[in-house]
Amino acid sequence: MSSTLKDTLKTDLTTAMKARDTVRVATLRMALTAVTTAEVSGAEAVDLTDDDVLKVLAKEAKKRKEASTAYTDAQRPELAAQEDAELEVLEAYLPAQLG
Repeated sequence: MSSTLKDTLKTDLTTAMKARDTVRVATLRMALTAVTTAEVSGAEAVDLTDDDVLKVLAKEAKKRKEASTAYTDAQRPELAAQEDAELEVLEAYLPAQLG
């Protein structure tokens, strides 16, 4: 069986835990929870394809961008920085954007 994106996320989570990288651990846990939620959200549980997992990750990345903007507008740079750090972790799993 070939390695899937979800397996990669799990492996990277373990590595981040061993390295005590708290931002990466929190972000990967959130991403895996979002993937699991997407898998069980329908009428019956399904295994997501890598494309489906990428869609979930893109959605989570978009949430981080919007939250960062909202925090910046509300003069909360420390919270915006946290969202930006999480976004950076997520973007490592997304394909490069065009443009």
